[in-house]
Amino acid sequence: MAAIIKVNLDLLLLQRKMSLTELSDKVGITMANLSILKRGKGKAIRFSTLVALCEALDCQPGDLLQLEEED
Repeated sequence: MAAIIKVNLDLLLLQRKMSLTELSDKVGITMANLSILKRGKGKAIRFSTLVALCEALDCQPGDLLQLEEED
């Protein structure tokens, strides 16, 4: 079985009562790119982007990314 990386952006935004627009403004990433990440359609993420997201969401990379077994 293969594993996939799940992005927990929805959960973190909900917990922090933050909108995608607000996050986009804080990190300087377009809404389109954040939406791709949020839907789990992204193929890669730069470390600088990961750092910016973690700083804006006050979290660790492991809170944002999760390894899951694929069905």
